[in-house]
Amino acid sequence: MDVDAVSLAESLLEEATQTNERRALVLAGEREQGYRTLESVLDALPVGITETTLVGPEDRLRCEHVQQVNASQLLGTTRTIATLDASDDLQPNALGKVVGAVDGGGLLILLTPPLEEWPDRQGAFAESLAVPPFALSDVTGRFQRRLAETLRAHRGIGIVDLETDTVVDDGHTNPAPSIDRQTADWLESAPGDRTGGFPPESYAACLTGDQANAVGALESLHPDSDNSDSQQRSVVLEADRGRGKSSAAGVAAGAFAADGLEVLVTAPAARNAAEVFERATALCETLSGSTVTATGPRQLETDAGGRVHFLEPAEALDGLADADIVIVDEAAALPVSRLEAFLAADRIAFATTIHGYEGAGRGFSVRFRDRLAESDHAVTDCTLVEPIRYAAGDPLEVWAFRALLLDARPPVEPLVADAGPETVTYRRLEPDDLLADEQLLCEAFGLLVLAHYRTEPNDLARLLDAPNLEARALCHDGHVVSVALLAREGGLEQETRTMMYEGGRVRGNMLPDILTSQLRDEAAAEPAGVRIVRIATHHAVRSQGLGSHLLECIRNEFKSKVDWLGTAFGATPGLLEFWRESGSRAIHLSTTRNDASGEYSVLMLAPLSDAGRTLAKRHATWFADRFGALCSDKLGDLEPDVARAVLRSVDADAAPTLHLSDHDWRVVAGAAYGPGLFDVNPSPFRQLAVRYLIERPDGLDLTTRRERLLILRVLQTHDWEHVADRLEYHSTGQCMRALGDAFQPLVDHYGVDDGVEVAHEVRERFLEE
Repeated sequence: MDVDAVSLAESLLEEATQTNERRALVLAGEREQGYRTLESVLDALPVGITETTLVGPEDRLRCEHVQQVNASQLLGTTRTIATLDASDDLQPNALGKVVGAVDGGGLLILLTPPLEEWPDRQGAFAESLAVPPFALSDVTGRFQRRLAETLRAHRGIGIVDLETDTVVDDGHTNPAPSIDRQTADWLESAPGDRTGGFPPESYAACLTGDQANAVGALESLHPDSDNSDSQQRSVVLEADRGRGKSSAAGVAAGAFAADGLEVLVTAPAARNAAEVFERATALCETLSGSTVTATGPRQLETDAGGRVHFLEPAEALDGLADADIVIVDEAAALPVSRLEAFLAADRIAFATTIHGYEGAGRGFSVRFRDRLAESDHAVTDCTLVEPIRYAAGDPLEVWAFRALLLDARPPVEPLVADAGPETVTYRRLEPDDLLADEQLLCEAFGLLVLAHYRTEPNDLARLLDAPNLEARALCHDGHVVSVALLAREGGLEQETRTMMYEGGRVRGNMLPDILTSQLRDEAAAEPAGVRIVRIATHHAVRSQGLGSHLLECIRNEFKSKVDWLGTAFGATPGLLEFWRESGSRAIHLSTTRNDASGEYSVLMLAPLSDAGRTLAKRHATWFADRFGALCSDKLGDLEPDVARAVLRSVDADAAPTLHLSDHDWRVVAGAAYGPGLFDVNPSPFRQLAVRYLIERPDGLDLTTRRERLLILRVLQTHDWEHVADRLEYHSTGQCMRALGDAFQPLVDHYGVDDGVEVAHEVRERFLEE
């Protein structure tokens, strides 16, 4: 048996080396036998121990060892042999990252259970899907069944059945002799008015024509470039992983720094930018007369006065003004709102992976590109196609794309262009149907990729196997045009609710957990609900009412089955308006910003039963009561338009009761109609502002500017100078008078019209004067 496996491994590695492609070897059987065979294989292969990594639960070999949960450590690195021990557990995200670490001429080795039994094997990842009230027995093995089928079906993957001592598939592709990639041709023919300052060494550092073109595109950001006809410029580099986009960005960063420019680099995490700094450093060291000083782990300086330095996305936004050039790497892993904020930079490059292991980039390609096109930036696009680390058409890449749906995408536009609420059918996307229909699975998952900036292989497994998740779709002529991912939450037993209230965490019950543990409502997890985790509509038919129609269908389906529909998302005015119009109401806003999105998360409910209405009313009232205090504390930097939209999304019946004494009314009415001052007692002003912004009575409609004034000065208590500058008042005095004017209709409605005698007296006294 070992002889067959060893011989197969040797022949696969030889074929991979000859073609500069990658191959895979599956050792299917019990774990101990798998390791015995693996050790024989590794002893026979001519690969050094430093080029080998084992990803698994135990350090059983004499090579680098990484746990599956830490597989992200492999991103940006390469290995000749990478082994993934999936005998007892498989983390789909880890599989994607391990595949990505295998270099051209290398071998991926998978230790698996017998492939026929794999769907029934449940490890730690399966346990994570067994969220209350579901048990591990409710978790299915569809993802692993599909994975086993793709292993059997794809070329370049050898399979050894350790139970029967047989080679099931030798994995050989019998390729024709490969043609060496010639880099000299494009170096000599690469056109270009390279008058922007990039030296020839910048292009000599490139490995493919695609990469040279990318460097040329980035050169257009140079302030002295002949192409610098626009004050604001953007370059977008798009590529699948392994095409050298980060390397091209690093070469350009080094060239900029060598010319004395300040380059700010940002990415979701510092490790994502490692390749940028490696290539920038190498180029600066190559250029004559350019001395490189590493002043930190992610910072280098040149003797020309240039610098390349890294900042986390939130910090980078504060440093845009000081940078000559900004480079955003792995842009697809950042939310659209954060990317849009970077457009404040005059010269910026976005490098994004289209089909990546940390999240697909279709959200970037479709959603952010619209925002970029509407901006004042002149945009240069560059797509890198030719792989650098392995040959084009690499069998392992083809397999990984299909197995993990890294290239999943919605139907092409012509197939759905005529879709509307009247042409679509509402459909339950049963996991078995998705497993049996590859087109349906790809279209639905492709839309879910668009709904979130970081859709991962784990999400595919959850869609197929998690018992608490369900999917619904609108289909037009058999094609998915709108899709929603739903999570069953709540309906928990008293024991579980008590545990949550006392500090325990319950997986898969996001809304009940927050309402119970953070907002101290022990009864919150008793009503059963459905949370809309994600919802997306095909970009070709947006604004046609399909998203709202899908939510209406979901509501009709579940109105007699659960107590509430809910959702949670990064709060923006547009999203809040969409959900408000769909019948949901805000009940909570987080007091910290999401690290990735930079937004505050809002929780919204749409009650469907008496129990749901009681829950929603209770939390809406509590939320309305505390919002004013939160604005002057934790939410002091909340954008005014988000605050306005949040309060507009609160149920009007939850608007706080006014508790104003006669003296309070004299203060407010005196400031509105006379010489009174807001600063002597802000409390009654705050009560009125919150009441109005939630209730919005008929006939009482302040201008947007005045509502922003209420948020910034009355609720968030920013000083007059800041508010006047923010809202473009000519002076603090004008700003003060505008606040008094803003309160006149509030005094009229809540004081005079409600029969408050003292408010009426104050108003009439100063009107008469």
